[in-house]
Parts: sequence; structure tokens; C-alpha cells
Amino acid sequence: MTTSHADARIVLRAAGVCLVLDATAGRLPAVLLWGRDPGVPLAADLDALALGAVAPHAPNGVDEPIRLSLLPEHWTGWIGTPGLRGSRSGRAWSPRFVTSRVEVDGVADASPIVLREGAAHIAFHAEDAEAELALEIEVQMDASGVVRLRGAVRNTGRDDYQLDELLLALPVPQEAGELLDFGGRWGKERVPQRAPIAQGTHRREGRRGRTGADSAYVLHAGVPGFDFAKGEVWALHTGWSGNHVHQFERVDSGVQALAGGELLLPGEVRLRQGETYSGPWIYAGYGDGLDEVARRFHTYLRGRPQHPRTPRPVTLNVWEAVYFDHDLDVLLELAEQAAAAGIERFVLDDGWFGARRDDHRGLGDWTVSPEAWPDGLHPLVDRVRKLGMQFGLWFEPEMVNLDSDLARRHPEWVMSTGGRLPVESRHQEVLDLAIPEAYAYIRDSICAILDEYDIGYIKWDHNRDLIDAGGLDGRPAVHEQTLAFYRLVDEIKAKYPGLEIESCSSGGARVDLGVLERTDRVWVSDNIDPLDRQQMMRWTTQLLPPELMGAHIASGSSHSTGRRHDLSFRAATALFGHLGVEWDLRSATAAERAELADWIRFHKAHRELLHGGDLVRIDHPDPSIVLHGVVAPDRSEAIYSYAVTARSPYVSPGRIRFPGLDPARRYRIEPVFPEFLHADTRPAAWWPGVTMNGALLGAAGLAAPLLHPEHAVVFHARER
Repeated sequence: MTTSHADARIVLRAAGVCLVLDATAGRLPAVLLWGRDPGVPLAADLDALALGAVAPHAPNGVDEPIRLSLLPEHWTGWIGTPGLRGSRSGRAWSPRFVTSRVEVDGVADASPIVLREGAAHIAFHAEDAEAELALEIEVQMDASGVVRLRGAVRNTGRDDYQLDELLLALPVPQEAGELLDFGGRWGKERVPQRAPIAQGTHRREGRRGRTGADSAYVLHAGVPGFDFAKGEVWALHTGWSGNHVHQFERVDSGVQALAGGELLLPGEVRLRQGETYSGPWIYAGYGDGLDEVARRFHTYLRGRPQHPRTPRPVTLNVWEAVYFDHDLDVLLELAEQAAAAGIERFVLDDGWFGARRDDHRGLGDWTVSPEAWPDGLHPLVDRVRKLGMQFGLWFEPEMVNLDSDLARRHPEWVMSTGGRLPVESRHQEVLDLAIPEAYAYIRDSICAILDEYDIGYIKWDHNRDLIDAGGLDGRPAVHEQTLAFYRLVDEIKAKYPGLEIESCSSGGARVDLGVLERTDRVWVSDNIDPLDRQQMMRWTTQLLPPELMGAHIASGSSHSTGRRHDLSFRAATALFGHLGVEWDLRSATAAERAELADWIRFHKAHRELLHGGDLVRIDHPDPSIVLHGVVAPDRSEAIYSYAVTARSPYVSPGRIRFPGLDPARRYRIEPVFPEFLHADTRPAAWWPGVTMNGALLGAAGLAAPLLHPEHAVVFHARER
């Protein structure tokens, strides 16, 4: 049913979260409540809830109270960032939309009150006849309590409409007084940063053409002092793999909101009559403490139909073992040692194609090098498969070296602007996949390799930012490049069911829920030094569950930092992810290979728990102590990690707590592989194990062993 304008209020409830939307009198939907579900019937009080949300007239303000909708509108008197920015050569720049139709789970619904428990999908359709624009806002409540939003604008007029930005916003209450998001760099991704909320705009822009190692990742607004276990937190993530925005804004009225969307370059989207721009999905989570927010995101991701269901294969990637030096005998020896250690997937990295003997040349020539591989990859692939392992292969499809046959044949396929080539990075440029012929060439080259060889996994790399990324006409083309990348991955995955793809982007520079709609894991960082990985993996789990995070056991001497660590610290760190190895096993001693095999066996035995349990991260007053774990959904067991990352000013760290267990049940808690710990480790009196109820383990805990810095111990708690 279609009416002249919509007149509805919508109540969505799931997993302890409630979202109440007001779309009455044809106005765009506004949030009346987002946060903890009050747990009482709301239908009878919706009028009062809406009335109670209307602010009094403020001195020197507009004469009607400002109402912040999901798409903030300038005409209302909102002097913050408008949700839609664009124009027809300066006209139609401040639209006033009227909501004409509301759809509930795909069906038009003219009910004045819509109540939904669990998963639900609401679509609001609106128009501005004078500006000749149509708008759709989709709102999804997931069974996890995660809310997804997406906006789309259509040009209904004859003249072109240049779209400059489309942001969707969710207000948060003034109790939120602190912000948390992330920064970082190559090799040190997802570094947390906190600040008190101040008046004005906290806007994090990603202009790298990819998510970026320095991305905001998840933007949180919370009550002052919120931590992992407690404190109300409202969080937002922009699920887009190109240029993007995370924003928090507080205006002088005290209204404050989280917002997100795509960052469009000048003139990048011009809509002709009938054309539509659809923005990325924006993901919003609420919880009491950061862990509850993270667990909601994990539950959402695990509930997707494409989420990996099979056990995550333990992986050997040979990059740090051989680099570009591809010798069949060496690689066969590595394959034999990998299989003996219990590894289940063998990945050949960069250097197998074209003239690619170093990173200066050959990128883009996706045919097996007859120089490095005179018999093709068959001898290696066949042996790997006979050893019972999957075979994986590295590609970097979006990039090209100028010293390549491809660039010499098609220099016009290199993204550029202004009649000049962009500055090189890693001696490479970017291929314009929005050019149909370039797209077809890359797709067909990858498919030819997949058709010839038994390949179950692609490590899909993307090793540079997009600078001067213009199309054939020189105009900005990051938006189209991102969409082309998505289409390419989707097409390949559809043609090869069961093929898994990892998103790698000079490490963790393309980690977002846009890329994870179509890939099966991400590479957290090129830096696998366990000391840095303790921090990076701890915060990557704020959005992603462990099974989606590539976490490899490094060699004794780190390729990225030069630091040396015991195998027990390297393994205890990588255990809590999609486990792999990045180590020349030929250089390992017999004792190290035996210890590695023990860690891999432990990981396999507890993979279901590690990759399906509930995350717990434990705050500790000493910043040199890192505590975290996973607890089985039925609370029957848990695995915890206690790591010392620096020399503490205190002789003893005191007790460490083990939260998340059933307080009424008793558990036996023991260290895992205490024989592998440093010889100078000093255990506490309860060592090597103790039985205690879950309430005491969570509230009082146990005395921590004394470890040297940059060491860790893993504990296993099992119900008795």
C-alpha cells in the first residue's frame, strides 16, 4: 500500500538491543532509542517517547526543534554535516525529502506501529519532487543486535546530479563522553587511541583507495572510563574497501551522532536521469563494555551464510622462508616438513610468474614463469596434494610493474590523471579494473591458473595506496575501482565454489566488512613479531572473530623487527587466530619442530572452541600485562592467555582473573605446555593446576607466574 506520506513508528528488538525509529508525518526516520532494551512493552508509550525526545526552544535557535534523522537534513536547521551533499550545478543542494512508503521485510506496510523481535529489514522510500531526487534508507536489525544501515539516492530529473557525499548517522546520548578509534601504520595496524568528546567534528577520512593501515576501523563513543567489561558503548564501522569516512559530531545544542559512508572524490559520481548511487553498509553495535560490542559483531559475522564452516586449515606461507628464490627441491623439502608438523595448507607466495625475480618487474604477467618453473607448478602442487595439504597461491591482481609485458602492451590501463604517471610505490602502479578489457584480462589470467592447477586458496595482495587514481579520462575513479574489485572477487568465487580468498593489503590495510562479504580471512599485518601481534590481534578482534584473522607463528628472528623470541611466545600469540606458520622449517632444530607439532596438535584439538567461543579481554592495571581468552558457548571450558610484554615496575603482577565461566560450576585450570616455558619462569603455589568454581576464578583469580618480558603462558580451564 502506498500513501501520500508515511506515518509509522518502528520498534526493533534483538539480543538485548532496542532500536526505535520515528517516521511520522512523512519525515525521514529518526532514532528515538538505540541502546539497551528496556525490556518492557513499548507500543503504548511510543507517543510519549516521541514527545519526550522533543527539545525545548533554545535561545537564538530555529523556531522548530531540530530533529536529527538517519540522513541529517540541512533544511531542518541542522548545522552539522548534512547527510546528502550534492547539486545540479549549484541547484538542488538542500533537499527536503518526504517519506512516502515503508517496507517491512520486503512488503509495503502502512501500519502506524511496527514491532519486530529478532532479525528484521525495514526500507524507507522518500522523494523530493522539487529537487528531483528519490531516496531509500535500509535498516536491518540482526539477531545479534547489530544494526546495518545503507542509503541510496536516485536522480529522477533530466539534468545530471553530482553527488559529493552520502552519510548516515545514528545519535548517541550525552552520557557518551569519550571516543575510541584506531590509527597505525604498516607493520603496526590498529593502534587504539582515546580522547574526551569535545564540541565539533571528529572526522576520520580514508583517502588511500583502500581501507588503510591507519583506518579508524571502528569508531566508539562511550561513557567516560568504559573498558572491556563495562560501560555503555555505541560503535560504528563503515563496511567499504575504498575511500571512506568515520565521523562523530557534537553540535552546540548537545546533540551528538556517529556517522559513516563513502568518501567521494570531486566529480566521481554524476548521476544521469534514472541512475542510482548506493552507499556502503554501515554497521552499528551497542554493548555494556567493548567485549559485548565485539561479541555482537562476531555473532553477526558467524551467522552469515558465507562464513567459513569447515575447520580453518593450519597454513604454511613460504614468503619469509624463500622470498623470490623459488627452488623446487627447497620447496618440496618445506612441504614435507610442513606435512610432518601437521600443517594442512601450503601457500606459494610472490615470484612464481613472468619475469618476477624481484619486486621491480613482472607484476601483471600472470603466467607461470618458465625460467623459475620449467615444468610448471605441477611438481610442487602434485606433491603438496599427495601429502594431504591444500595448495594456495599468491596474486596481486590490481597492480602492475611498468617493467612488465602487460604495461608495455597497455600503458593506458594504468590509473593516472593529468597526463602524468602517479608516483611509484614498491615500484608498481595500479591497473584500472573499471576498463572492461583490463578487467577481463585479469579475470581470465586468474581463471587460467585455477583451471590448470588444483588450488584451494588465494592470498590476494594489494601493496600500495591509490594516488592520482584516475580513469581513462583522468577523472577520479577510486569508487569504480572498488566496485570492480568486488565484482572480480565475486565472479571468481562464483566460478570456483569452495575456493577461499584472503584479503592481504601490504598486511592489514584492507580489513573491513565490505571485503569480508566476499573473502574468507584477512592478513592482520605483514609484521608477525609476536610482541606487536599481541596488540594488533587484541584490537582486530574488536570487529572480527579469531577465525577470520591470519595469525602465523614466526621464525625465531622477526623479519619485520629483528627481535628474537622463544617459540612458546610465538605460538601462544598465534594460537588465537587462523593459525599458520611463516618460518623456514629447514632451519628449525628437531626440538623446535617437535614443539611446533605439539602446538599445532593443541590448536587442532581445540579449534572449535578457539574459533567459536566468546571473546573475553581482561583489563589489568599494569599495561605490560595482556590477558584474554575464549570461552565455550556452553561454558564447559575456556582457553586463556597471559602475556608479559614489557618489564613491569612491580615485582609481581598479583592475581589474574579468568572471567566468562559459569559461576556455579567448578573448573580445573592448568597451564598448557609448561615444559616449553622459559627456564627462569617462576610458577605460583597453585601450579601445575587447581580446581575452583567459576565465580572465584572470575572474581579473585589466581596468582600469576613470574615471566620474563616477551613471554606468555596459555591456560586451559575445563569443567570438572
